[in-house]
Amino acid sequence: MDWGTDLWDQYDIIEKHTQSGLELVEKYVKFVKERTEIEQNYAKQLRNLTKRYSPKRGSKEEQECRFSNHQSFLDILNEMNDYAGQRELIAENMMMDICIELTKYLQELKQERKMHLSEAKKAQQSLESTYKQLDSSKKRFEREWREAEKAALHAEKMDQDINATKADVEKAKQQAHMRAHIAEECKNDYASQLQKYNKEQGHFYFSEMPLTFNKLQDMDERRVRKLAQGYILFTDTEKHVMPIIGKCLEGITKAGTNVNERNDSMALIEQHKSGFERPGDLEFEDYSQGINRASSESSLGTPKGPIDLLSKNRSKNFWLFSKKSKPTVTEDFGHLPPEQRRKRLQQKHDDIGKELQKEVDQSEALGKMKDVYEKNPQMGDPASLAPQISQTAQNIERLQGELNKYESWLAEAGGRGETLRYTAHTFNNNGAHDVYSAETAPPDEEAPDPSHAIYAEFDDDFEDEDITAPIGKCTAMYNFPGASEGTISMQEGEVLAVVEEDKGDGWTRVRRANGDEGYIPTSYVSITINK
Repeated sequence: MDWGTDLWDQYDIIEKHTQSGLELVEKYVKFVKERTEIEQNYAKQLRNLTKRYSPKRGSKEEQECRFSNHQSFLDILNEMNDYAGQRELIAENMMMDICIELTKYLQELKQERKMHLSEAKKAQQSLESTYKQLDSSKKRFEREWREAEKAALHAEKMDQDINATKADVEKAKQQAHMRAHIAEECKNDYASQLQKYNKEQGHFYFSEMPLTFNKLQDMDERRVRKLAQGYILFTDTEKHVMPIIGKCLEGITKAGTNVNERNDSMALIEQHKSGFERPGDLEFEDYSQGINRASSESSLGTPKGPIDLLSKNRSKNFWLFSKKSKPTVTEDFGHLPPEQRRKRLQQKHDDIGKELQKEVDQSEALGKMKDVYEKNPQMGDPASLAPQISQTAQNIERLQGELNKYESWLAEAGGRGETLRYTAHTFNNNGAHDVYSAETAPPDEEAPDPSHAIYAEFDDDFEDEDITAPIGKCTAMYNFPGASEGTISMQEGEVLAVVEEDKGDGWTRVRRANGDEGYIPTSYVSITINK
């Protein structure tokens, strides 16, 4: 069954049906556009929501992230932000794959429909024109035949009229003969026009219009098929991102399971433990025995126990729920309770130590570069490194002084800092490269006390070093063969311990569980540093 055969006389119905189909495509495109706007607005609102509830840098909320319930809330915010990104992706894919694609296809269908309808109208006009010619020929034949009949009757009448002259009779017969000839020609012309019209009408109804209607049917079926694909894409677009959305939701669930109330309580204790002892009992002052009042006042004002420590920066006795005034911050953190002071000093000591290690590594690198320049002058001028080496040496000296200062404060607070040896590289007056260590000092200076030496001499060989505690872990994102000397191979997904961070050269030092160590490309792994 097809339109050309079964709907040969339903041109208006076909025209309306195809127009209705195109309007449905337009309506669906508009529907999807509005859906994408909803998705984009939803994603925007989610992003604004997560931004509004995310802690600002240095804020109190950020400092509280050491607690698992606070950190889990941050994880939820991050997952919601990723979830918003997936909603944006849904909107973008719907716009590209459905709206833009269907709009382009719709324009093509409109042009095709217009062309088919134009062909049908031209065929209709051609048939109507032929019919007009047939009708005109028919009417002329009818008119001329009547005239011929009148002329024949007139000739017959003249022939029977005895009063008519022979010339009149001949003239009347000639007129009748001429009219009969004209009528015969009109008859032939009418017959010819009728044959032409019937042939053209047969072609119109059995060939031309069925072909046009079938083309319109094919066009409409292609439209329906394309629209059905658009319906499927409406769900497939969302299905494609559902695994990632599922991971976001799993991340939120994991954030909830990561909450550990016991660890949070321990973290609070670790963060705010003062180290003070509870206040002791006040002595009874018996005024009835004539105790000196001045002595009593002195005894009352200086109770035994840790009150003296608590009252270091204030004159009043310690009360548990009293409103505390903000103490004056000092460099040695003397305004903090003993336990907190020790932790802050230890943290500061470690930070300075890391900074000093970087300077020592920089000095070592400059020293090696200078040696290379001296052996290969074409690579560079060794004297050009003098300002950098001098500045590095000054930085090492400054940081060493600060480290010694914090070590003394840390010893006073009951803590201790790790003591390491170091090697500094400088230039002498002749521009030559000298190396000063704990055992060797410049002529004008005393050798530093080995007990106060800070950094160990750099050594490239892992066998000569003590086992360093991992500072984090990393997961391999790609395979790495580790063919070069000093590197270590790894497989995608393998978890390794991070021993030394990337110092700017693109390599990170790692260790396996079996003790194997080596360098890997930093860009090949995802690194998590312990806090």
